[in-house]
Amino acid sequence: MKRLSFRARVLIYLVLFALIPASGLLLGGAEAVRNTLPVLSGSKPWEHAAVTGRQAIAAARASRLTAAQAAAVDEHEQVLSNSLEQASRVSYLASRAVAIAIAVAAIGIVLLALIAWRVAGHLSRQLSRPLSEVVEWTELIARGRPLPEGPPRRGAPEFETLRRRMRKMASELALARELELEAERLTAFRETARRVAHELKNPLTPIRLAVASLRRESAGAGHLSEIVDVLETESRRLELMARSFAQFGTLPEGTAADVDLVELARSVAHSLHAGGVSVIVEAADDLPLVRGYHDPLARALANIAINAVEACSEGGTVTMRVARRWVNGREMVEIRVHDTGTGIPPDRIDAIWNPYVTSKPGGTGLGLAIVRQTILAHNGMVSASSRAGAGTEIVVALPVDGGTIQTTQENE
Repeated sequence: MKRLSFRARVLIYLVLFALIPASGLLLGGAEAVRNTLPVLSGSKPWEHAAVTGRQAIAAARASRLTAAQAAAVDEHEQVLSNSLEQASRVSYLASRAVAIAIAVAAIGIVLLALIAWRVAGHLSRQLSRPLSEVVEWTELIARGRPLPEGPPRRGAPEFETLRRRMRKMASELALARELELEAERLTAFRETARRVAHELKNPLTPIRLAVASLRRESAGAGHLSEIVDVLETESRRLELMARSFAQFGTLPEGTAADVDLVELARSVAHSLHAGGVSVIVEAADDLPLVRGYHDPLARALANIAINAVEACSEGGTVTMRVARRWVNGREMVEIRVHDTGTGIPPDRIDAIWNPYVTSKPGGTGLGLAIVRQTILAHNGMVSASSRAGAGTEIVVALPVDGGTIQTTQENE
């Protein structure tokens, strides 16, 4: 047997809850009328009064009466007749009042049933539709699917509050899933990078020693010297690549300390070989220190600045602005690195943080990936924006207190 829907069950319960007590009251009232009207009408006493009254009038007329007495007896007989007629009418109405009361009760029950059905139907819709929607949303959330954006179904205001909180919960769950997947993906990338760095470093040392030996022996031999130069250049490139893989494969380690981001930005700007590109550092006054690791942060900021310089043509400008920022009540210091280069296409802006994504010939695609990994390990935030022909801006924000700084890959 198919089970009734939630709405049908609610409708039946509400109708029965309203109809049964009211029907009992109406039927009880009809029964009370049926039992009390004969008593109130006084039909039995009036019948007895009619019999004794006629007997008394007959006895009075049998005796000798004066004219006045005879007139009084006739008047009494007329009054008795009128009273008996009125009592008869009342008795007649009382005998039919029960049927009328039952009919009125039946009509009242039917009207009450109709009203209860309409009210119960409205209440059941107010309950069942939002609840059905909430059940559908739980299924969508469990499957990781987005919630519908259409207008909400009608219902009590409390359901709208529930909808808002479910949307918030769904977005937080989706974000948590994305972060979990990204953490697993980055863990796999880091493990691969560590293995690649290890495999590159092992043969690099003997290769570099062999190249140095060849250079000593090839002194004066022009053709052999050129070959040695190529070997040295490529071995140095492999060494830099192994260093990049090693940096990406390891999160910041050691003891955190207070870092002056203004001084860090100026130091990075001073160390850049910018050629014809101007590098400007703008800093607000009285900025607090941030808790973190100096060397990884310096490498991260240097990677951002180098990319900005390389994106600019001759005469371009790279501006590094350091300022205070508040995020959800938390004090942070942010660095905005803006360049006047050609910008990044919109379809590639989100992919610049991914490992092994690069547009540079011979690049590893790990520069910005290392930047993002380092900033996230400091519980900070990093983002990028770009417009064609208007340059690119990278924003890094680090909390002043540092929070719980991640130092192992399991905490990523």
